[in-house]
Amino acid sequence: MGRGKFKAKPTGQRHFSTPEQLVAGTSTRPRTFKRQEAEYKAEEESNEESEQESGEESDDETEQKRKGTQGVIEINNPNLVKPKNLKVKDLDQGKTEQARKDLERSFPDLIRQQREEAARKKEEEKADVSMKKVFSRSAKALASSEETARKWFRSALFPTNMNTMLASV
Repeated sequence: MGRGKFKAKPTGQRHFSTPEQLVAGTSTRPRTFKRQEAEYKAEEESNEESEQESGEESDDETEQKRKGTQGVIEINNPNLVKPKNLKVKDLDQGKTEQARKDLERSFPDLIRQQREEAARKKEEEKADVSMKKVFSRSAKALASSEETARKWFRSALFPTNMNTMLASV
């Protein structure tokens, strides 16, 4: 913990071990530090000797060894594509993406023909829809023209006004 309530400068205050801490042995470095450092160096030397004896294994270990914090932190890279497990029956039937691409490359005429058929079907559907619209409009027009013809015919045969009836005789 810091001494005092406020920091003196942007760099902060310096902390020194007090004489009481030195006597109590609670300084930042434990007394066993040199022993641990010596043991660590001895382990490293023994590891180096064993690596020299097994030359092939050391090459594999250096490839797998990661730099910095990569070994500690697991990184999920969305751009890194892991190979997918593909079933043999899917490969034979051409269901995989790579098989489809190969088919497109090897049979461009077949693909072109399929696309043309799909375009024809779309055109036929559009024509059917437009014909239905035309027929519905013409049927309405025909019905209205028949109705006007009936009215005219009735008025000619059966005049409702007596004056028109006398004029026609």
